[in-house]
Amino acid sequence: MKRIKRRKNKLNGLLTLFLLVAFITTSLIYVKISNKKDSEQSTFNQTSDSAKANNDSMKTNNDSPSINDELLESILEAYPEKFKNILDNRDKYDVQILYTQINRNNDGTITFTKNGFNLDKNKYFYPASSVKLAATIVALDKLNNLNIPGLNKYTTLEVLSGRESESGEDEDFTAKNGKPSIAQYIKKVLVASDNDAFNRLYEFIGQEALNETLWNKGYKDILIRQRIGDGPMTEENRYTNPFVFYDSNGKVIYEQPLVYNSTEYTSLIPKENTLKGSMHEEDGDIIDGPHDFSESNYASIETLQELMKAVIFPQSVPESKRFNLKEDDIAFLKKYLSTLPRQCTYPSYDLPDNYAKFFMYGSTDKSIPSNIKIYNKIGNANGYLIDNAYINDTKNNIEFFLTAVVFSNEDEIFADSHFNEDKIGMPFLTELGNTIYKYERNGRVIKK
Repeated sequence: MKRIKRRKNKLNGLLTLFLLVAFITTSLIYVKISNKKDSEQSTFNQTSDSAKANNDSMKTNNDSPSINDELLESILEAYPEKFKNILDNRDKYDVQILYTQINRNNDGTITFTKNGFNLDKNKYFYPASSVKLAATIVALDKLNNLNIPGLNKYTTLEVLSGRESESGEDEDFTAKNGKPSIAQYIKKVLVASDNDAFNRLYEFIGQEALNETLWNKGYKDILIRQRIGDGPMTEENRYTNPFVFYDSNGKVIYEQPLVYNSTEYTSLIPKENTLKGSMHEEDGDIIDGPHDFSESNYASIETLQELMKAVIFPQSVPESKRFNLKEDDIAFLKKYLSTLPRQCTYPSYDLPDNYAKFFMYGSTDKSIPSNIKIYNKIGNANGYLIDNAYINDTKNNIEFFLTAVVFSNEDEIFADSHFNEDKIGMPFLTELGNTIYKYERNGRVIKK
């Protein structure tokens, strides 16, 4: 009896152990399946000079569900000699920052962790040229959606004048063949922030199509209703030029008529938030009253970074937010987002490296080393400085997104003579970029 009882106890012990192992195995399988469901397969290829260019494919987890508001505050507070003025006057200088950490995990997944400082999509800042990235993306999206044989970003085009206020164009001496094309416009926008090139993209897409495309894809906090460099011209900006595209033999392959946007857009945020300052400049005179930006372009910091992410990591965004871009389009955008003026031909530019790279190098005359690749789009107008960047150190395997805006004004007077970008905005963006870069290089540990 004792022998039988011992055998039963032994069997019961083995059965309990078996059930425990089975439970743990089932749980692990469930977790693995759940993790697989929570991530999406990514098949993007980075540009050849990127540190991770040889990754054939990878899974990309969804972004963190919320934005961490504490990390950036702690980082900035650790360097009072650099950031105390900004910390003490964050609203005066309209500072907003979004820093997204990129984590490449051992299982091949990538996760993004967002960290914000003073973010508020209802707080207006003039986005200036930072919105030009959206136009380059949507222009390529439109070309691919047209799906016309022979029509692509390199196709020769002619811009016609549909109204007295509009100008036409059938030559572009900055291009190798002397002819305009969507590719040439995009190249000039991304390398040197060319206003005329952006305006041509705006005209090709059309005001309504540009905004509706962005909104329909989920980029809600953006409104582009102005050409850049020509003042508001609210009504005229609703009209966009006719275009004609030709094949290599001069045969017309696509014609686009004059387009008018019958929808009158109003500000996406409360109008009182678009009134800035206590005095402003008008026709050379300083007059009482705030500058009214209610009819100007608008974008939130989060949306600007989402658009950059849609180019750098296209498979990381939800399918509904992806644009109809070919692999060659993505490579083209990445190439010229990171091209320095001295590296460009057709056109060639006699401009410093920091001309359109504010983070890390904006306040210096140093050449940017070859291992530091900055894929970005800046903005600089009406006292506002913006940089929207993916920064990749290919030598030290560092990568992160950083987007920020700062207003360079001390006295609430909106006039060119009262803006002080060289003493306020540019040093701040330079130091911010360097500080976040060093934080990443130090293993994400704050070191003074």
